[in-house]
Amino acid sequence: MQGASPLALQPGTPIVWPDAFGTRFTIFVDTEEEFDWRAPFSRDRHGTSAMAALPAAHARFAERAIPIVYLVDYPVASDPGACDVLRAVLADGRSEIGTQLHPWVNPPFDEALAPRNSYAGNLPEALEAAKIDALTDVIVRSFGQRPRVYRAGRYGIGPTTWRLLAERGYRIDSSIRARYDYRLDGGPDFAAIGNAAFRCGPGGAVIALPLTTVYTGVLRRRGEPLFRAFGRVPRGRGVAAQLGLMSRVSLTPEGMPIADALEAVRVAIGEGERLLNFAFHSPSLAPGNTPYVRDARDLAAFYMWWDQVLDLLDTRGARPAMVDELLDAA
Repeated sequence: MQGASPLALQPGTPIVWPDAFGTRFTIFVDTEEEFDWRAPFSRDRHGTSAMAALPAAHARFAERAIPIVYLVDYPVASDPGACDVLRAVLADGRSEIGTQLHPWVNPPFDEALAPRNSYAGNLPEALEAAKIDALTDVIVRSFGQRPRVYRAGRYGIGPTTWRLLAERGYRIDSSIRARYDYRLDGGPDFAAIGNAAFRCGPGGAVIALPLTTVYTGVLRRRGEPLFRAFGRVPRGRGVAAQLGLMSRVSLTPEGMPIADALEAVRVAIGEGERLLNFAFHSPSLAPGNTPYVRDARDLAAFYMWWDQVLDLLDTRGARPAMVDELLDAA
């Protein structure tokens, strides 16, 4: 069964950022267990040892006064050692704990382990709600505060997710990966959704903040229809990228070459994007846990990616934004 675009199901009102907000950026980290990305989904074959690498990474961002939103899932939130690490980095007074729901490791376990069920929005409403409640409750117990930011693991938002979040006091949802389509795996279709934040949920109580994805290349203004057309041609998107016609670039160091990312930042700011939303997975901070950081050389490249991107953001006048600043400006 194919997923459905939540924007098509529940249109939202675009956020108009005030002039004083300027151009800003956020960094949301999927703070999660490490597991074998190539293996079938499992409830127990995972660990949290990579959390030991988080303080050193956090310090690099803190030196630039950049707040991080750590979107914590159940295995991390229920691990005392991992929570100790996170409480220490939250002492910067600017970073924040949010929620990330991985259904396959988040109780209650009333669904079959299957790719489609890895998208929480595909679960029955009562089960999705119960999983959100279980995760929210363990975060409250571990950190003494209610999370305000949510992300569905694998971007698995569904038709009732925003209402469930609004009922539980969530203010920001970052479950959309702009311009990506996950229907072949049973997930949602975000291909026609751009980077602009918008209000959603009952009464517009929740702000949808998509992960930023930028089309670059000489034909970039043709947008999603042309990108889909390239996808219907064997190797069409790869050839289009090699020829400088069109590329799709997400703002993440994972799988996105630095030259492409720098061009995407230049294009986004040059074309008037007011808020850029970056992301990465916490297990990438320790080599060997993700396909993106396999060894020490990859880790060095990961940090070099951030150094160059953050330098460019600084020269272009883009400033980091805390969650409170986002909510106030919206």
